[in-house]
Amino acid sequence: MIQRTGSRFRLLGIAALALLVSGCGTIKYMQEMPAGTAVKAPAPGKAIVVFMRSSFLGQAISSSVFEIRNDNPVLVGLVANKTMVAYEVDAGRRLFMTVSESADYMSADLTPGRVYYAFVTPRMGAFRARFSLAPVKKGGELSKEAESCLRECRQVANTPESEAWARDNMADIRSKHIENYPRWNQKPENEKPHLAGADAV
Repeated sequence: MIQRTGSRFRLLGIAALALLVSGCGTIKYMQEMPAGTAVKAPAPGKAIVVFMRSSFLGQAISSSVFEIRNDNPVLVGLVANKTMVAYEVDAGRRLFMTVSESADYMSADLTPGRVYYAFVTPRMGAFRARFSLAPVKKGGELSKEAESCLRECRQVANTPESEAWARDNMADIRSKHIENYPRWNQKPENEKPHLAGADAV
């Protein structure tokens, strides 16, 4: 009985976390950049990863993306349908995570001064959409879907409100990382999404 009750509370916690970033959450917490804002060049020693969403599936739910830094989640941004977040980060080996009903990951080896692209892709979960990270691996050429998103997706940026949301929910976010990362890490390397240095555009 105790175990069932704990599971019930866990499911309620998952649903509450998803609802916090659903619907108009990104409009409320993220700042929309002026139309036509281009992705800037990275600072020296840095790279930029642009996280994009263009799929119709799960469009009512925003996905939260994090960098895992010293085993701690650091907010990249909240990515709603038809939006994108340009994240500047130190070049080198990096790990990114998206959180919704569960957590999923993408590793990256980033070259200084380069720009990379990845899709936040929804899939159906037990109760609502889950999300994964899918690198754009064209080595200098963008796919038609990526080109379309760069034309149509609104660039958004973090605000004090999005940072506060991440702090307020960090216990749930970290628990999903602790639960899901060992499973992901045990997958064969060819099943783990990865941005290689040559994938820069």
